[in-house]
Amino acid sequence: MDVGMMMVFASYGWESCSDQRVWDEEIRLARLAADSGFDCLWSAEHHFNDYSFVPDNLALMTHLTALCPGIDVGTAAVIIPWHDPLRVAENAAVLDMLSKGRLRLGLGRGLARREFAAFRMSMDESRGRFDEAAPMIVEALRTGFMEGDGRYYKQPRIEIRPRPMHSFDGRIYAVASSEDSIDSAAKLGAHIVMFADRPWEMRAPMIERGRELHRKYHGGEPPTIMLTEFCVCGTDLAATEEEARRYQGKFVESNFYHYEFLGEHFKSVKGYDSYQQKADLARKAGGIEGAVTGFMQAASWGTPDKILRGLEARRKVVGDFELNVAFRFGGTPLEVSERGLKLFAKEVLPVVKSWGPAKVAAQAA
Repeated sequence: MDVGMMMVFASYGWESCSDQRVWDEEIRLARLAADSGFDCLWSAEHHFNDYSFVPDNLALMTHLTALCPGIDVGTAAVIIPWHDPLRVAENAAVLDMLSKGRLRLGLGRGLARREFAAFRMSMDESRGRFDEAAPMIVEALRTGFMEGDGRYYKQPRIEIRPRPMHSFDGRIYAVASSEDSIDSAAKLGAHIVMFADRPWEMRAPMIERGRELHRKYHGGEPPTIMLTEFCVCGTDLAATEEEARRYQGKFVESNFYHYEFLGEHFKSVKGYDSYQQKADLARKAGGIEGAVTGFMQAASWGTPDKILRGLEARRKVVGDFELNVAFRFGGTPLEVSERGLKLFAKEVLPVVKSWGPAKVAAQAA
């Protein structure tokens, strides 16, 4: 199993934490992960709020590829509607050249209404912009030239310099939850990226649909999905459960606030049906409290043995996957994050990296 570390860069949950401290501590964890056997460092793109603030994750990863030369770097994800696709392709080509082919390029279409509003854009355009720009970027990184004549991007043919030097085959990722996003990811031939925020049994049909669509569009077996989650790991089960309820709970609270999941706007925005489902589930479960309980059922927390049993059970439901784990979120103290990362690296990583394919178990499930 391929296992990365997710960098959140959030100050939500701390009474007083400067932005400088947030970044310093996340980069400290990144260096620790790079020295501890993780395969990739990942970061999302977010703007303006303490939920997460990495306005340019390609720039961040350019710094990290020099700081941590022995590990891959990845974006989960660059939010395509907020960028000119030509600039995304150029910056990705630069980073991939500097890292000698270690970039995993993840793309997404965005979800937070407040971020779209700040960029003076309509969420109704996010699907169209993503479906038009993402293939342009992937094709530019394949051929070295970008062009387009769509509704949103009329790009005269132009060469990317520095020229892309390494094939991106197998290194394109796309965040996908809704049926439309699953279809878009399959067309790109991308690894589907999902987050641990609801029971995996609910995710399984859409995951399998993505695999079917990839076979339909490309005639071969799909790349593994990547599941991103937020982990609290320790040696004392009861104490770790208390920590998980506190810090994963704070993360869920920040997630619901940032994305306005208890609002009604997802009903009227094109292509966000799966997030309306998440909002409906939270209401039925009693709001934030119910959402935290559901989150803890899907995510990893506890002793290494409990985490491993949970990952084994997950493979029986969804099949093989890559894992992307965050250890600092929701006000988690640095010492708790470091403890969890070190223990996970020592006792979980060696086991999951030894696992063989889970295809038989997935088919049986």
